[in-house]
Amino acid sequence: MRKKLTLLISLLCLSLSFAFAQSVVKGKVTDKSGQPLPGVGVKVQGTTTATSTDINGSYTINAAPNASLIFTYVGFTTLTEPIANQSVVNVTLTEGTNNLNDVVVVGFGTQKKSVVTGAITRVKTSDIQDQQVTRLDQALQGRTSGVTVTQSSGAPGAAPQIRIRGASSINNSEPLYVIDGLVVINGGIDNLNPDAIESIEVLKDASAAIYGSRASNGVILVTTKKGKAGTPVINYNGYIGFQQPIRKVDLANATQYATLRNQAVTNDGGTAPFANPSSYGVGTNWQDEIFSNAMIQNHNLSVSGGSEKSTYYTSFGYLDQRGIILKDQSDYKRYSFTVNSNSKVKKWLTVGENLNYAYGRTLGSFNTNSEFGGPLSSALNLDPITSVLQTNSAIAAGYNQYAVRNSAGVPYAISPYVGNEITNPLAYAQTINGNYSWSHNLFGNVFAEIEPITGLKIRTQYNAKQAFYGGDSFTPLYYLNSNNSNTTLTAANRNNNRNYTYTWDNTISYSKAIGLHNFTVLGGTSAFRQSGVTLGTNYTGLPYTSFSQLSFNQSLSAANRVGYSGEDQPYTVASIFGRVTYDYDQKYLFSGIIRRDGSSRFGSNNVYGVFPSAQVGWVVTREKFFPKDSFVDFLKIRGSYGAVGNEQSLGAFYYTSVVGSGNNYVFGSDQLTIGSSATRPSNPDLKWESLHSTDLGFDAVIFKNLNVTFDLYRRLTKGMIQQQTVPGYTGYTDQPYANVGNLINKGMELELGYSRKMGDFGFGVNGNIAYNYNKILTLGNLVSYLDLGSFQGISSYSLQRNQAGHPVGSFYGFREVGIYQTQAQINSTPHLDGAKPGDFIWQDVNGDGKIDQADRTFLGSPLPKYTYGLTINANYKGFDLKIFGQGAWGNKVFEGYRRLDLPTANYEIAALNAWTPTNTNTNYPRLTDNDPNNNFKYPSNFYLHNGGYFRIRTAQIGYTVKKNWLQKIDVSNVRVYISSNNLATITGYKGYDPEVSGAIDRGVYPASRSFLVGLNVTL
Repeated sequence: MRKKLTLLISLLCLSLSFAFAQSVVKGKVTDKSGQPLPGVGVKVQGTTTATSTDINGSYTINAAPNASLIFTYVGFTTLTEPIANQSVVNVTLTEGTNNLNDVVVVGFGTQKKSVVTGAITRVKTSDIQDQQVTRLDQALQGRTSGVTVTQSSGAPGAAPQIRIRGASSINNSEPLYVIDGLVVINGGIDNLNPDAIESIEVLKDASAAIYGSRASNGVILVTTKKGKAGTPVINYNGYIGFQQPIRKVDLANATQYATLRNQAVTNDGGTAPFANPSSYGVGTNWQDEIFSNAMIQNHNLSVSGGSEKSTYYTSFGYLDQRGIILKDQSDYKRYSFTVNSNSKVKKWLTVGENLNYAYGRTLGSFNTNSEFGGPLSSALNLDPITSVLQTNSAIAAGYNQYAVRNSAGVPYAISPYVGNEITNPLAYAQTINGNYSWSHNLFGNVFAEIEPITGLKIRTQYNAKQAFYGGDSFTPLYYLNSNNSNTTLTAANRNNNRNYTYTWDNTISYSKAIGLHNFTVLGGTSAFRQSGVTLGTNYTGLPYTSFSQLSFNQSLSAANRVGYSGEDQPYTVASIFGRVTYDYDQKYLFSGIIRRDGSSRFGSNNVYGVFPSAQVGWVVTREKFFPKDSFVDFLKIRGSYGAVGNEQSLGAFYYTSVVGSGNNYVFGSDQLTIGSSATRPSNPDLKWESLHSTDLGFDAVIFKNLNVTFDLYRRLTKGMIQQQTVPGYTGYTDQPYANVGNLINKGMELELGYSRKMGDFGFGVNGNIAYNYNKILTLGNLVSYLDLGSFQGISSYSLQRNQAGHPVGSFYGFREVGIYQTQAQINSTPHLDGAKPGDFIWQDVNGDGKIDQADRTFLGSPLPKYTYGLTINANYKGFDLKIFGQGAWGNKVFEGYRRLDLPTANYEIAALNAWTPTNTNTNYPRLTDNDPNNNFKYPSNFYLHNGGYFRIRTAQIGYTVKKNWLQKIDVSNVRVYISSNNLATITGYKGYDPEVSGAIDRGVYPASRSFLVGLNVTL
C-alpha cells in the first residue's frame, strides 16, 4: 500500500512539473507593412510576467507552452496569441481607431501622434475629401478646436478670416501658412486645390517656435498628396449643383414704405409725402432682382503610383463657382495642376519635387459688406416704389442721355426718393459688366536628401512662389443718379503685378535609439525673401461703349494715356534653428526648440531675435503601476512654454526716419525752394511683437474607442506696435512706432472622437468646443484708448474702441434703456434737447445728470467666446451618411446696413412696430428724419444683436458600389452621393448672415446654400 501511495505522489508531482514548466519564447512584432514595432508590451496572460520589444521589434519571455501572450501597443488593437507549444511566436498588430499612430507634421520633421508634446491639431484628407470645400482654409472651420474661421464674404473665391486661439494683436493676427515648406504670409492660399491636400496641421502653442518671429498667430502646415508604391491609381472626384440664397432681409414693401415715410415726416411736423400709400401695392423687391440660383461645379482628376524607389502624383482640378448676386457679373474660375515625385536615386540619396500651378479668374468686383453703394447695399436701401425699368415715356424723356438702358433700349428707372451711392442695382451691373481680375501662381519646391549613415539625414530644399496677377476694367459713360455718374470720358485700366517669394531651407538631423532611449536632433538654416513690382496704365476718352469692345491698341494722345509703376520693398529673413526630441520607452517625452531670426523689418538695435520653447510629456499608461485592465487605454499629460514673435505687424522702414517732400520755403523775397525733411523720428529699438505661450493638456483614449484631447492655455502678447505721439514743436508730421502694448488670451479646448463598428454598421462622432477670453492689458503710458472709426460718417463718435481691460475691437457707444412714454418722464430724467415721447432713454452712465459723450460705454465684444464643431458619420453596407455642423456664440454683431444719412432709405420690416401714441409697447423708437434725440445716429446697443449661430455645413448621403460588382469591369471604387452645404442655420440674427468678419454687417455678401450631386471613381 505504501509503495502504491509513493508512486501516485511521484506521478502527480511529475505532472505538475510538466504543467508549470517554463520555456523560452521568442518572436518579432511588426505592423501590417512588415515594419518592426519597438516598445510593444508583451505579457503572459494571467500572470505578472511581462517584457517589451526592442528597437527591432524582437522580444524574449519565459512562458508555459500552453499559455497565451497579450501584445499591447499604443495606437494598435490589443492582440492575444496562444503559444501552442511554439518556441517562436511572431505576430502582426493592426492599427486601432484612435489615430495615435498618425504621423504628425511638426515643422521640418514629423512625429508620431502618441509622442507629440505640443498642442497640434490635424485635419486629414479623409476628413475633407467628401466635403465640398473650395479653399483649404474652409477645411479648418469647425474641425479644429481653438481655430476660428469667419467668412469675410460669401462671394465666390472670397477668403475667410482665421484666428488661432483668439486675436493675438491689435495689428495683425493672421496665421503663418507653410505649404510643403513654402512660407506664405497674409493669405494668398486660394490657388491651392483642396483636393490635392494630404493633411493640415495647426501649431497652436510653443511648438510653433520652430518658425520664430512669424509664429505668434499660429502656424498652419499644409502637406500635399504624394504617390505611393504600387500599380498606377487613377481617381476622379467631382460634383455639380446649384447655389441659392439662404435667407433675405425682411424689408418694407412699397405700401409699407410709403406709410413709414409718412409717419417719419409727420412726426417732425411736416406734411405726409404720400397721399395714398396703398396705391403703390407691393412694388419692387430689389433683393429678388439681384439674387438668383447659381451653378457650381468642381472636377478633379489624379494619377499616382510608383515603385519602391520612385513615386509620383499628378492631378488636375477645375472649379467654376458663380455668385448668387448678379450671377452674370459674378464668377470665379480656378484651374490647378499639381505634380509631385520622389526618387531614391541611390541607397543614400533621395531627390524630388512638389510643384503646383494655378490660374484664377474672378469676374466682377463690386462692393461687398459696404453700406456705400454696390448692388447689395442698393437692394437693401433703395425704395420699393421705384420700378426696375422706366416704362413711362414722359419720365424717361427727362432722363440724362447717358442713363443706363437694357438690351431693348429701355432705361433703368432712377429713384426720385433715394440718391447718393444708392442706385438701381441692375443699372449699376451694366457699368461693371465684363471687368475681371486674374492670377497665375507657380509654387512648390525641389529637394535633395542624403543619408550617409543610418539615422543621419542631410537635406536641402528650395521653396519658391512666382505670382503674376492683375485685372482689366472699363468704365463707360453712364448716369445712375445726380450723385453717381460718368458723363465726360470713358476710362479703362489694366494692371499687372509680379511677386516672387522664396525660402531656402538646409537641415541636418540624426535619429538614434539606444535601448529604450529614442532621440532626434535637428539643426538648420533658412533664408526667406519676398519682393514685388506693379505696372499699370489708365486710358481715358476711349470710343467704346462696353467692355467687350475694349482694346488698349487704340491711338490716344499722351494726356489720355497715363502709366504708373511701383515696387514693394524687399522683405528678408535669415534664420538658424534647432530642435531636440527625446523619449524614454515612449513614456517620458521632451522637445526643445530654439530659433534665431534676423529680419529686414527690425530696428538696428534688435536686428536678431531668439525664440525658445520647451515641451514635456508623460505617458502615464506606460507606467508599470498603471492598471492594465483599466478603462483608460492611453493617457498622456503634456505641457509647453515658449516665446514666439509677430513681425507681420511691422511694415517696411517702421524703425527708421522717413523723408517726405513738400516742405518748401521762401528764401529772400520771391525765391521758393523745394525742400524735403524727416516726417518722423527713428526708433532703432523697434522689434517684433512677442508672445509667451503656456499650455497644459492631455490626450487620452478610453473605452478603446473614445479619444479625448483637452488643453488649457495662456498667451501673453508683449510689445504690441503702436504709433506714439511726439510734441508738435518737433516739426514732425508723422508719429514714430514703438513696442508699448500688452494683450492676453486665455482659454480651454476640448476634442472628443468616438467610432465603433458593429457588424455591417459603423458610426463615428467627433466634436470640439473651445473657449477664449481676450483682453487688452495696456496700450502704453501715453495712450488710454484707440478709437476705430465712426459709423457711416453721421456721428463723430466711434463705433469700436481698443482699451485696456476689454477685448480687441470692443463695441463702444450709448446704451438705450427704454423708450420715453410721456413728457413728464422726459423732464424727470437726464435727456437730450428735443427729446419727445417715443425717443430712446439714454443711460446716464457717469451719473452727472446730463447725456453727452462721457456716457458712452462698452456694449459687447465682436469676438466669440465659444466656437464648436460636430461631425457625425454612419455607414451600413454600401450606404453612408455624413453630417457636419459648426457654430459660435458669445459675440455681438452690429447691424449697420441701413443708410442712416439717407432718411428716405428703405426700412426693415421691424420699423412697422415703431413707437406711436397708439403703439407704446415696443422697443423700436418713433420714426423721425430730424432725429433730435439721435435714436438712429448714435452708435448704440439698439443695433447690436446676439451673433451666436449653429450651421449645418454639410449633409450628405452616399452609396459605394459593391466591390464584386466592380471587379468585373476592373474598377477599384465607385461612390455616388447627394449633398447640401449650409443646409440650415439656427440663429436669432435677422440680417443675411451672423457670420461676419469683423462683426459689423454693412450688407455682407451672404453665404449660399448649395445642393450637389457628386461622383468619386478610382481605377
